[in-house]
Amino acid sequence: MLHSRLTTLHCVSLILQTLDGHDPDALLAGSGISRDDLKRPDCRITTAQEMHVCANAVAVHHDLGLELGRRMHVSSYGVLGYTLLSSATLGDALCLALEYPALLGTFFELSLQREGDVAWLQAVGYRDLPELTVFNTEFCLASLKLICDDLIGRPLPLIGARFQYPRPAYEAQYDYSFACERQFGAMTNAIGFEARLLDQPLPLADPVTHLDMRAQCRQQNIEFVSRQALITRVRQLLSAQLPEAPSLEALARQMHCSPRTLRRHLHEAGSGYQALLDELRFARARQLLEQERLPVYRVAEAMGYSETASFRHAFQRWSGMSPRRFRA
Repeated sequence: MLHSRLTTLHCVSLILQTLDGHDPDALLAGSGISRDDLKRPDCRITTAQEMHVCANAVAVHHDLGLELGRRMHVSSYGVLGYTLLSSATLGDALCLALEYPALLGTFFELSLQREGDVAWLQAVGYRDLPELTVFNTEFCLASLKLICDDLIGRPLPLIGARFQYPRPAYEAQYDYSFACERQFGAMTNAIGFEARLLDQPLPLADPVTHLDMRAQCRQQNIEFVSRQALITRVRQLLSAQLPEAPSLEALARQMHCSPRTLRRHLHEAGSGYQALLDELRFARARQLLEQERLPVYRVAEAMGYSETASFRHAFQRWSGMSPRRFRA
């Protein structure tokens, strides 16, 4: 992934609940997330881990983005969600949400645009896994629609919805979240509604609670962003040195700290040296298997493995399947 930051386990938990009939271990395979992690409300994971689970899930449920979006209620966003609920108006709440993209967990650049009497909530600038573009767009817009529904206490009437990708075969499923005129192959991704609704007072508005919750939002955002910076730096250093990645000790020297300090900081950020290295190796291996017609043993060599069997074993651990099966 081009971007990896900290997030909560809300989305992963929701996926397992939605796909209740599927093996949870298969859905979590290769993500570095265990079932025990799901029992820890304070556990933090990276968005790369989250998207790994999403990729596993989309493989068995193609319209999962719409399904998840219809279930991602405003309360799923923790502190941010309750801060939005206590806002004075719908417009105030949406503007606040756009201030904290890290807490919203979006992979898009969100904005609120006006075209005459219509307000468009736009999602653009997606630059992550291309195979999950449609999934993430559906998830983003459907969840934003549900957030608005929850905030005003009734379904938000949409005037239109725009999507940058071609019309999917399961378009009928869009009726649940986007019961309006829909345009595919558009210049942007957006949902539109009457601009006057931005001034709609929210039923759960409370100025005292709102001030307190905003302070908590700021604190959590600082925590997420500072930890994100550490993980981003580690990923940059490891990525630049693949396939001969430095050891934890060598990496610590490059970051001008002790191995113990680096290990502790990564643990506090909800990650670890091996988890980040595996994430980068898996991404590189997938790229080679998907975009190059190299034999598996050549991919193993390009990844820095002296023995093909060792690469096969590692890839099986990352993805839950063999390299040949993945390529097929």
